[in-house]
Amino acid sequence: MPELAARAGFPDAARWRKFLTGHRTRLHEQYLARPDPARLLKALSQLIDQVLTGAAREIGLPPDVSLLAVGGYGRREQFPYSDIDLLVLLKQAPDAKQAPVLERYITYLWDIGLEVGHSVRTLDECLIEARKDITVETTLLEARLIDGSAGLFHEFQHALDQALDGRAFMEGKLLEQQQRHLRFHDAAYNLEPNLKENPGGLRDLQTILWISRALGLGASWQGLLNAGLLAPEEAREIRQAERLLRDLRIRLHFLARRREDRLLFDYQAALAQELGFNPRGTRNAAEILMQHYYRAAKRVGLKNKILLLDLKSRAIPATGSSPQPVNARFAVSRGMLEARAPDLFEREPGAMLEAFLLLQQQSGVLDMSAQTLRSLIRATGKIDTAFRRDPRNRQLFLAILRAPRGLTHTLRRMNQYGVLGRYIPAFGRIVGQMQHDLFHVYTVDEHILFVVRNLRRFTLTEFAHEYPLCSRLISNFERPEVLYLAGLFHDIAKGRGGDHSALGARDARKFCREHGLHAEDAELVAWLISQHLMMSATAQKQDLSDPDIIAAFAARVGDMRRLTALYLLTVADIRGTSPKVWNAWKGKLLEDLFRATQRLLTGGAAPLDRQMEVRKEEARKLLRQATVPEEAQVLFWRELDDSYFLRHTVREIAWHTRHLHSVAHTARPVVHARSAPEGEGIQVMIYTPDRDDLFARICAFFERINYTIVDAKIYTTPHRYALDTFLVLDVGDSAQHYRDLLSFIEFELTQRLSEDTPPEPPLQGRVSRQLKHFPIQPQVSIVPDEKGQYHLLSVTAGDRPGLLSRIAQVLLKHGIHLHTAKINTLGERAEDAFLLRADDDRLLNQKTVLKIETDLLQALA
Repeated sequence: MPELAARAGFPDAARWRKFLTGHRTRLHEQYLARPDPARLLKALSQLIDQVLTGAAREIGLPPDVSLLAVGGYGRREQFPYSDIDLLVLLKQAPDAKQAPVLERYITYLWDIGLEVGHSVRTLDECLIEARKDITVETTLLEARLIDGSAGLFHEFQHALDQALDGRAFMEGKLLEQQQRHLRFHDAAYNLEPNLKENPGGLRDLQTILWISRALGLGASWQGLLNAGLLAPEEAREIRQAERLLRDLRIRLHFLARRREDRLLFDYQAALAQELGFNPRGTRNAAEILMQHYYRAAKRVGLKNKILLLDLKSRAIPATGSSPQPVNARFAVSRGMLEARAPDLFEREPGAMLEAFLLLQQQSGVLDMSAQTLRSLIRATGKIDTAFRRDPRNRQLFLAILRAPRGLTHTLRRMNQYGVLGRYIPAFGRIVGQMQHDLFHVYTVDEHILFVVRNLRRFTLTEFAHEYPLCSRLISNFERPEVLYLAGLFHDIAKGRGGDHSALGARDARKFCREHGLHAEDAELVAWLISQHLMMSATAQKQDLSDPDIIAAFAARVGDMRRLTALYLLTVADIRGTSPKVWNAWKGKLLEDLFRATQRLLTGGAAPLDRQMEVRKEEARKLLRQATVPEEAQVLFWRELDDSYFLRHTVREIAWHTRHLHSVAHTARPVVHARSAPEGEGIQVMIYTPDRDDLFARICAFFERINYTIVDAKIYTTPHRYALDTFLVLDVGDSAQHYRDLLSFIEFELTQRLSEDTPPEPPLQGRVSRQLKHFPIQPQVSIVPDEKGQYHLLSVTAGDRPGLLSRIAQVLLKHGIHLHTAKINTLGERAEDAFLLRADDDRLLNQKTVLKIETDLLQALA
């Protein structure tokens, strides 16, 4: 084939580009008509071989140079838009005559349109780099000759083989894989997974073959089969998973028309359509496609684990010590748990659960041996209705939940090995199920396991500094397995249609009763699941300074055990959605709600007038420390009413008084900013004669400096001054110095509030990729609060620049005033709550309310 290309005589880059484009287009069309990933990758590799060889002949590369394909190109797995890994191998460093020729050749390849990742090295330089960097060594192991000196190439291969230390290479690749998995939080189930690098991706399969090749045990699946490392059915499963991953990556490259290995939301629907997936029930085609991917990735991860265990045992022979018996069924050998009979799980299926329990109980035991794992996986079909009804198996499962150590790892293993989904069929249905709510970044099963992991983490003393209150509460919580069960079932009914909380509670109640839990504990688990969203909704959407809100929440909770359990589950749940959703402000809201409810349930809540006097006295102490004259404090407080002291914390009261006692009747806006007491974000105080457009101006200012408002306390004094307190967070992680930033906010916001011009219009920023492909239909409702004093505006919409300004502008247009704002952003989803008031009865007029709601929907569309 290279000879044919040479005879064709392409004299310039343009003709090579046409040749390359035409053949790529033809291969793409052939692939869509008859998909065969292995054949396409080989054909693309051959096409590149032709171009590289023909170009080399035209440029006149010296005959003693070897052109080597390395990396994926070297193993004939050239994906459509991947870089072309090329090594120009020299006998010795290029001289003054060779260097320009080599440079001209590489430039020519780029002019043709080939994205070449090249290196020019001598044989000695290759060996030096391979010793220093295992990634380079791996790339060189896959080298093949394209053109040039065969003698130099064979010399290179011999030298590389002589320098290769199979055991050291294996240990290096295992460490490399571990680090790669950690970059993805050790989770295969990210919603936009990397087909190549994610756990369970193509790289996991390649790692097996690299290590096997370095150990001399085979460089292909057939080689591993011949070496006795793979059973025929395992080889078949690996090839099927590999074919799916390759197919997805090929199609992804063609769709993106560039090197793109991430299954981004932008391409999931198009890929699903191309592959013939159709919507099913409540799930769209993309979700069904992704579940196929996730389950393939799970199989790859499992095969990777088993085969690497096998390869490690081959590389590091046994020292001669005999297995140490654990009981009649199991022994420990070389740090691994082994079944003492190969057919143990077939004869005694309950031993599968016992094996997981032993892994928790036996210190120093890392996992099951490869052979035991294979036996267990083959026997998972034995986990049927009779197995689930067996009282011994039910007790074993509860023992796993109650074990003092290793619960998180055990549940992850049970999920990976297919046991957890067989034992709890409802869990099996949500394995690999996506959540397109734009704030969960993991599949349902992965999220559930993160929640249980977070609950378990609260019990460990080494992590007590992270969430001290959670650690203290769980240390005194009797029978914590009820929390783990609530975590396991809280989202288990996702995707069925209907209320997943109610459906999950029903499943959990049945499971708990079947497993012999006390009736009280079974009801607690079911209640937690049915109400697992209640505490976050109350904390993030309602006015926690209102005693009636706290009283209503306390009435729904009922007692301290329920309150403690709900608080722990809520913190663990929010932290398990995404690394970005949790912040200190949400933590403070939940803790404030917990402590206020605790005081009410334990009889420690004082009457309102007493609460107010306590706050005033504590604020006076802080003011005395700040040397604020008492008469000044008294005069300023006369300007405030009781609602102010009930709605603000002691530190806020002292902060306001310290800065405002001497300017109570100023005509100029007063703005002060400080680091938020919660430790995250900036708290901003604004004191100015009240004006209708004040909130709209403030929103526009913070949006333009890339800060988001997460909390707003709007207070109007009896003498018509606005005393508003905002908590804002940096959206863009500004590098500006902290003190400079506070000064900037104080000066610039004062200037904006002093202007008489109309408020700035809302920003017209770009919608995120996620919202573009999974839009959220805005929802708006305005209803009276329970006391009839205010109206509650609830807004759910996709988060976007200018969102809050749009809401503020509509409220301004209709003459509606803001009392309180709770801004809750969950990933790309905004769930905001506002308490509203009007100077007249317009909010009691249904037509007016409907018009406001309609205008809000139009503004948010």
